[in-house]
This record gives sequence, C-alpha cells and structure tokens, in this order.
Amino acid sequence: MNDRNVAASVRARLLNRARETQQDFSLVLTRYAIERLLYRISISNHADQFLLKGALLFDLWFDIPHRPTRDADFLGFGATELPHLEGIFKEICGIEVRDGVAFQPDTVRAAEIRKEANYAGVRVMLLGMIDSARCQIQIDIGFGDAVTPGPEDVEYPVMLPEFAAPKLRAYPRYTVVAEKFEALSSLGIANSRMKDYFDLWILARHTDFDGDILRQAAQRTFDRRKTALTQQAPFGLTDAFAQDAQKQTQWLAFLKKNRLQELTLEEVIIAVRAFLLPVLHSASADAALPLYWSAGGPWSPAKDALRTRVPLPTLVTIDPHGSKLGQPGSSR
Repeated sequence: MNDRNVAASVRARLLNRARETQQDFSLVLTRYAIERLLYRISISNHADQFLLKGALLFDLWFDIPHRPTRDADFLGFGATELPHLEGIFKEICGIEVRDGVAFQPDTVRAAEIRKEANYAGVRVMLLGMIDSARCQIQIDIGFGDAVTPGPEDVEYPVMLPEFAAPKLRAYPRYTVVAEKFEALSSLGIANSRMKDYFDLWILARHTDFDGDILRQAAQRTFDRRKTALTQQAPFGLTDAFAQDAQKQTQWLAFLKKNRLQELTLEEVIIAVRAFLLPVLHSASADAALPLYWSAGGPWSPAKDALRTRVPLPTLVTIDPHGSKLGQPGSSR
C-alpha cells in the first residue's frame, strides 16, 4: 500500500471511529495527528528536551470520558529561542513514518506566549495532512517549572493499533495538581480557566496521592512561580467564587463546549477544596503532611494506605536544563 492509500485508509477508519463514538470528526483527526506527532518526537534526537503535560495526560491516565483537546503541552528543556525551536519542529515534521500523516515542515511557526502573569512560553503552530484533511496542530511549551517527584516514562495509547505507540517522558500527577492549584490561587476572580477545576475534580476522584509528596510539589511550584502560600483559602476555592454569576456562566459554557456531564461549579469546588486545603495548610507552614488520599477521598492517616498499592518514586525536582535540584528524599 502506497503512502496515499495509507492516508486514505487511516482517514476512513477515523471517520468510522468518529461516527461510532459520536465525536466531531475534525477533533478525531486532530487527536490522531497529535498522537503521531508525539511518536515522531519520541523517536527524534530531541525526545529528552520535551516533557508531556496538559490535557493529553488524561487519555493516558484514565479510561473515562474527559474534555477533548486540540493541542499538546510540554515542559521544554534547553534553548528557548524561537528560531531554535522552529528548527527542532521542522526536523521532527520531516521524519517519515507510514502512519497516514504528512506533517509540513514549511508550515512550522513559533511565537512567544504569556498564559498567566508569571508564566511565559512558546507556541508552535504546524500543519499535518491526513489524505486531503488539514490538521492544524498547536504545541505550547513552557520552561522553568519544577517537576516533583520527577518525570515518568510513559507509553501513550494509540487510536489505531497497528501503529507504534509514542514512548516519552511525562509530568507526574503531583505536578499537574500543583500547577493547577497555583493557577487558581494566583488568578483569583480573574480566573476563567474552568478546565483546571474540572481536571482537579477528576484527579481527586480517580487518583491516590501521598500527602507529603503533594505538599512538596505545591511548595516548589508556588515558589518557582513566585506565588505566596498562605493559610487562608484562595478566593478561587471559596463559596463566593463558586456562586459568582459570571463564573457559573463560564462553567456552564465549558461543560457545553466539551460535552461533559452536568455538574455544578459549587459541588466541584467543595470537592476540590476538601482535597487541596490540607495541602495548602501544610505547605504554607512548611510542615509535613503524613496523610494519604485514596481516590475520592477523604484524607486519611491510615498507615501505608497508599504505599501498599502504588510504589512511589524517589523525590527529585528537575530544573529547566534537566539537572536535579535539592537532595533526593524518601517517599512518604
């Protein structure tokens, strides 16, 4: 089968998948193109320069419906100059793989972005073709964040089983929680990132956590982003935020856009608050948090409740250039 026939076959199978799952076809195409871009990154000479983060991780972690995404997020290591990053992604786009996607190196463009007050990064845009379908891919790359307890080696799930899976490094759940917690703390009433509340709710319902590792992840992320830790609950976790008319409108719009289950902002914030406030109190006091969170909660002092099920890695924080910061500590 030649490349054109492979692309046509892939497109037809993705169309069938979209119909069977009642998903938007363009979203399915883009999701597949992102998956195949991840594969090219994973076999390139630049694989160690990128750590997968963002909404794509939820497809990796959970076999449950989650909010769809049309972009990929990474923590980057090394040089941040736009021409340098454009060169890397042009090279990645030029890797030939017979999976039905033809990425266009000449479409690669990089630009600076600033998502929040203390967070800058680079956005790379590029085009992939699946037969005659155009897939515009967005890659957001941040730099300089703390990763606690350290990156995880993962195999990303594939949509079509005959194609090789991307094997790359990814954020741990602890850092995902810490960064989303920092965002809702620093943005306050200006926060329109309803996706962060939903993601935290999903993580709290479906994941176990070691309290002290989560406390340390929060401390390092808040410190790196220059956000103060206080004993007082951030406004983004208060009833006043949950009951704000504009926030409720934003929440309902988020649910509708992503075709998610009906769920009130108030019940989400109540659940997230129960999950995060003990972490905040310990982190702000720089005190250990010898508790364990079993999926769905609540926090429990049960001895070794978590470690009997999930072996935790050595605590290491990674700097933007890939070196270790601080002393490794034992998991708690």
